[in-house]
Amino acid sequence: MGYAALLRAPHVTRLLLGTLLGRLPAGMTALVIALALREAGTPYGRIGLATAAYAIAAAVGGPVLGRIVDLTGQPRVLLASAVLAGTGYALLALAPGSALAAPLGAAVAGLCMPPLEPCLRSLWPDVVAPEQLDTAYAFDSASQQVLYVAGPLAVAGIAGALSPTAALWTAAVLGLLGALVVAGSAPARAWQAPPREASAGLLGPLRSPGLVLLLLGLAGAGWAVGAQNVLFIAYAEQHPGGLPGGAGTLLALAALAGLLGALAYGGARWKADTATRTWVLALGMAACYLPLLLLPGPWPMAALAFVSGLGLAPLLAAAFVLVAELAPAGTVTEAFAWLVTLFATGNAAGYAVSGALVDTSLHAVALCSAGGITLGGLLLLAARTRLRPAAPAPVPALT
Repeated sequence: MGYAALLRAPHVTRLLLGTLLGRLPAGMTALVIALALREAGTPYGRIGLATAAYAIAAAVGGPVLGRIVDLTGQPRVLLASAVLAGTGYALLALAPGSALAAPLGAAVAGLCMPPLEPCLRSLWPDVVAPEQLDTAYAFDSASQQVLYVAGPLAVAGIAGALSPTAALWTAAVLGLLGALVVAGSAPARAWQAPPREASAGLLGPLRSPGLVLLLLGLAGAGWAVGAQNVLFIAYAEQHPGGLPGGAGTLLALAALAGLLGALAYGGARWKADTATRTWVLALGMAACYLPLLLLPGPWPMAALAFVSGLGLAPLLAAAFVLVAELAPAGTVTEAFAWLVTLFATGNAAGYAVSGALVDTSLHAVALCSAGGITLGGLLLLAARTRLRPAAPAPVPALT
């Protein structure tokens, strides 16, 4: 079943458009916070505090909201969180220069960011036929590549035409609109998590050793992407005028490759099980990153940037399926939220470590980037037997 058949399936287009709309603020917020606070004359130290407050709060809030969704359903959580996140954006927009209101608003916006990503991934098995599931997750992963580019572009366009404050209000409205579109859909209103496994306990999906290992491996992918951003920015600064668009062009080429890679992955028919595909794709992503160590001239570097982006989205598409397979019953939305959190945490760590290495050499930054996904892929390879979901217990025969 191809992408045309997927998009013709009932509810798919609405869910995709709603989640894209509502997830766009996630790609806008870190940049727009920095621009809005800087326009208000805020020192860089307080800008860093506000953006850190947003990132940390989002990392904490995602799994908490995911667990509430598993326990109570999707619509109320999506709508309530969107309203609360909008309140955070409003605080930022109304008082960007405040030493108290700005970081508080950023924290509220992050903590209450509507869990549209995990909700959509929990809905896919109920919305599409089993043979379309890989295609649906691949299309989901491909759309994420669009957001990597569209979010910063939206901020630049709105901030340039109006102001950074207007971009904050836009993020609040987009989040609420996206939540309304998804929460009002029939699949979201009907969705209910299966009864929660008694063994899940307080840790929920993290009681699954295979899932924890998978999340750690994907944190390595996040690390690689964060370090890659620093590498491209530093490389462009060292080669001024060497490539039109500089770092933006390199990042866009990587995102384009990710989009094409996800579409190719979803259009293929795979004989290997999901666990095998996941660790193979992780090592494949590492192979795509290793040529960055060459650091050639600007135009060959553009080609390597494209190559480096090919592996991420297919890896995530396979991982989405595997997360659903490994999560204990009744915890799947929280499990998807943990994936978002671990990837974002790895991303931030890779960004920070590579930023500290920039003054050493670009080769150290490239090694930092390639090393993250290489270690992640090797971890998944070593843990490959733990990544296979347990066989269901046999049903006792009736006598």
